[in-house]
Amino acid sequence: MKILGIESSCDETAAAIVEDGTRLLSNVVVSQIDIHASYGGVIPEIAARSHIEAINPVIDKALQDARCSWDDIDAIGVTYAPGLIGSLLVGTLAARTLAHLKKKPLYAVQHVEGHVYANFLVDDATTAPRFPILALIVSGGHSQLVLFRNHGDYVLLGQTEDDAVGEAFDKVAKIIGLPYPGGPSVAKAAESGDPRAYIFPKAKLTCPTGCTHGQDNQKASSSALLCRRYSFSFSGVKTAVLRRVQAEVGKSYDFPSHELPGLVNDALRNDITASFQHIAVETLVEKTMLAFHDFSPASVVIAGGVAANQELRRQLKEALPIDITYAPMNLCTDNAAMIASLAYFMSKQVTPTDPLDLEVIPSISMTKTAWATHKA
Repeated sequence: MKILGIESSCDETAAAIVEDGTRLLSNVVVSQIDIHASYGGVIPEIAARSHIEAINPVIDKALQDARCSWDDIDAIGVTYAPGLIGSLLVGTLAARTLAHLKKKPLYAVQHVEGHVYANFLVDDATTAPRFPILALIVSGGHSQLVLFRNHGDYVLLGQTEDDAVGEAFDKVAKIIGLPYPGGPSVAKAAESGDPRAYIFPKAKLTCPTGCTHGQDNQKASSSALLCRRYSFSFSGVKTAVLRRVQAEVGKSYDFPSHELPGLVNDALRNDITASFQHIAVETLVEKTMLAFHDFSPASVVIAGGVAANQELRRQLKEALPIDITYAPMNLCTDNAAMIASLAYFMSKQVTPTDPLDLEVIPSISMTKTAWATHKA
């Protein structure tokens, strides 16, 4: 079964064709990073306009690369949530139109859940993740721990209570004058820095009295067992970095952050990034370890753009007693292959969405996706 996936939730216009959920036939991504870099972040209106220009050529290229005609395509999967509303509208409108014109079943895919399915796109089936799967989903907009008991059967254990870890990387990069996106920039600078140069705070999230940390609820029907034991907070460390940089360059707390980059030298920049990255990654690893020991999954996967971070991979490898599954590096960031893969597994359990009824949702939890609302 061949699925055309379409992804346009933020600043990548992407299309891909995946066979049977695991075999990647084509993967086309047009990135807008160069466009948004000068602004230090994504500008929603510019992103939407860029998607309009790229969406049809990207889809055509995906078909061409896979050597497929529309007769070969069995269904279409498209990201409908979460994301920038203008960007989502471009991708879903294209998918809805094509599904109607080509008479193809349409599956609405949740972007964050889709990141996990990049891990199923492996050449060797023996290396694919096995259920139950503990997934650490980390990107610019999301930081979550999710326990997948099977396809479409998962429970949200914990999530960020403020900034996502990728967002914190972006903000730290901006404070010290590194280019957008912040994840790769911070990781590169950290290679030349001392991770112990500065001690930044780590959020201490405590559970309410009587919390069982979800251990008594592993088989519960609820799709959310949110517990602060597995949750994250990165706003404090981000602010601590700002205050430290202000202090190191001899400025008070009210000194404008946008004027700091010109006062930061390379040595300070490298030590700040190394120290920040160390504590941010350590936070992710500690929470993942807690969930691993509480739920004893068969596999652990890391999903989302931050999964490409080598320090995260190093710390997790040292901390966990089993091998960790990573998507190929080019599938860690936003792409349509993961959307097509998830759509395939959805097609086995979920009724297709009527193209005339599909609406985008800029913000939605994984607990309220099509798996729960459109069971066949």
